Amino acid sequence: MSGLASLFSLGGRAALVTGGNSGLGLAIARALGLAGARVVLCARRATELKEAASSLHAEAIVAETLAADLAAPDAAGHVAARLGALGSSPDILVNAAGVNLRQPFGQVTAEAFDLHMALHVRAPFLLVQKLAPAMAERGWGRVINIASLQSFRAFPDSAPYGAAKGAIAQLTRAMAEAWSRHGITCNAIAPGFFPTPLTAPVFSDSERAARLAAQTCIGRNGRLEDLYGAAVFLASDASAYVTGQVLAVDGGFLAK
Repeated sequence: MSGLASLFSLGGRAALVTGGNSGLGLAIARALGLAGARVVLCARRATELKEAASSLHAEAIVAETLAADLAAPDAAGHVAARLGALGSSPDILVNAAGVNLRQPFGQVTAEAFDLHMALHVRAPFLLVQKLAPAMAERGWGRVINIASLQSFRAFPDSAPYGAAKGAIAQLTRAMAEAWSRHGITCNAIAPGFFPTPLTAPVFSDSERAARLAAQTCIGRNGRLEDLYGAAVFLASDASAYVTGQVLAVDGGFLAK
């Protein structure tokens, strides 16, 4: 393998991808797997996890599953213990689990607000707290969080989601400050509009989807494969001097 190609290789690396059962999480897991990483998919629904893992196995990607409710306060400890039982200590952590209940501001309950914060902010924080020390002992690690266009601007009926995504952008910087001196880079991807279960309400409205596509500089909404390059870059040696950053993969939505 040439020197430049080796920068992007993930051969010999292990990755934990939360929200890896579908959508952005599964797409990123696929990219990491195709680059050579062994992946563990983590989400709440065991059946969907098995189906996702099977789809990766079909492409000769080594994939295992770990069912966990990441909104629970003790989820990180549970995940760390299960990883130990699997004999896996991740080099790469992708925090992609999330929810967007899309409720009008005045109808959001305390429970709904707390769920957004638990999944998007608390779970990534506690997972890094549990898993980064082992990365630091090895002197190498990668954390990739999922930010959002709503880390930068507001959309209707998404106040708790937007607040959580604003928080994850800052938490990414805090993670970088705490861990990068130990060889662990911490960055975030802020996707534009991609067809996933989370954005189904958007893409079910063809006129709305077309308006959003027109808002981008490129002139279309995202395809899941548009995330592959950014994910592999941020997970590999190629990004060794990139940390604390939020990379928008949005077709230029925020620039226009």
